[in-house]
Amino acid sequence: MDYNSFLSRDYRSLLDMPTPVKHPGFTLIHLLILIVALGVISSLLIFISTDASTHKNSRRPAGTSTVEGALDNISRITLPLSIPQKINPADESAAVFPRAGNEDRASARIKPSMIQGKNDSQWLTVKVKPGNALAGIFKRHHLAPRELHEIMALGKDTARLKSLHPGDIFRFQIDKNQHLQRLVYDISPLKSLHIRRQKQGFTATMWVKRIEKRSTYAIGQIKSSLFEAGKEAGLSDTLIMKMVAIFGWDIDFALDIRKGDQFALIYEEQFLGGRKINDGVILAAEFTNQGHTYRALRFTDASHHSDYYTPKGLSMRKAFLRTPVDFRRISSRFGNRYHPILNRMRMHKGVDYAARTGTPIKAAGDGKIIFRGRKGGYGRTVIIRHGGRYSTLYAHMSRFRKGLTTGKHVKQGQIIGYVGQSGRATGPHLHYEFRVNGVHRNPLTIRLPHAAPIKKRYRDSFNRAASALLAQLDMRRQTRLAMYP
Repeated sequence: MDYNSFLSRDYRSLLDMPTPVKHPGFTLIHLLILIVALGVISSLLIFISTDASTHKNSRRPAGTSTVEGALDNISRITLPLSIPQKINPADESAAVFPRAGNEDRASARIKPSMIQGKNDSQWLTVKVKPGNALAGIFKRHHLAPRELHEIMALGKDTARLKSLHPGDIFRFQIDKNQHLQRLVYDISPLKSLHIRRQKQGFTATMWVKRIEKRSTYAIGQIKSSLFEAGKEAGLSDTLIMKMVAIFGWDIDFALDIRKGDQFALIYEEQFLGGRKINDGVILAAEFTNQGHTYRALRFTDASHHSDYYTPKGLSMRKAFLRTPVDFRRISSRFGNRYHPILNRMRMHKGVDYAARTGTPIKAAGDGKIIFRGRKGGYGRTVIIRHGGRYSTLYAHMSRFRKGLTTGKHVKQGQIIGYVGQSGRATGPHLHYEFRVNGVHRNPLTIRLPHAAPIKKRYRDSFNRAASALLAQLDMRRQTRLAMYP
């Protein structure tokens, strides 16, 4: 076709052609299809890449160490979500028993956090709350009442399960079928009851932990007070009070203690599993008060009776307490004095111990009450007769101990009344009299009779034990003298 004919061509026929149909465009359906396609392609690429990497690593020679290999190894490490703890049921002490969940929920069951034992059994720990009974605990944790009945029928060892106390600890081993396999009841830190399921019913065994006892000593010198000296020597408050009780019949620790007094103790310490749990008994003690030395030795006879004795076998306990009340001060001593109410000189036949109203008053010795009531200027008064020679009087009480009437027998240290100021008294105090064959004697200075000495049949055993303890005291005395010349 030449150029002229092209220019002279008639294009009207083309303009008369119908309008073409318009394409609908890119819709939401197309977008979803595209996303799915991209996802499929990405997954195929990742799979091909991973397969190639694994194949490559499988051909890597053993022993090679490259950064790429290290990263590959790290990427393949998986950490366990939990590490199961194996418990040997025969070794109870090796197990750790966590606390159970909320005890008050009726739907409480064994939880995954509880320790797993043998044969898929688990341990549950329950702390007894006020008002709890074992039957209720069994019901809350969906244990069969029949199992509890079999346990309670085992005998005297399980009889103590009838009365529980708040704070008691129970541990239950329960299998996957919700059957009780073992029960452990902690009676005390040293004693526990263990109940095991056998082929036929249950068995009960009492376990008692063995305490290790070690002997040690302490020495000290009083500079300002007995308690400060005791603390400096490493003694607990309990040991200090035990020492005071041992020598309390010979030494008045409220009035007689002086600066420079010295003491030495040999005592036991109690250990459980290598850890000290308590102070034990005092085995031997020595106290030097104002230049006079007292010694006390502990002896336990064949009948398991223990007491403290002098090296000669006399009881450290006396037939009478030196002071029958815990007092603040002595407000009036034995002898002539100016009476604050009668306003004249008069013989004071006892000792007045000033103390708070209501302070307990103790019987100075074993005896029989021969008078209880009001007695003139004495006010509320109690008189006790001790055998045929001795009697003691306690006056100005605020009230009497209930249940103690005339004719009743009392023991040494038993409370008979309380400090007051009944009768002729200017303040709350105890007026205390000590009489021998009806004659008033000074309670502060009288030589008190000893309690029963070592029995003859135990004399040889006591002498052997005393020799060993005295040798230890002599050695500690040399140490004490070197420290406090």
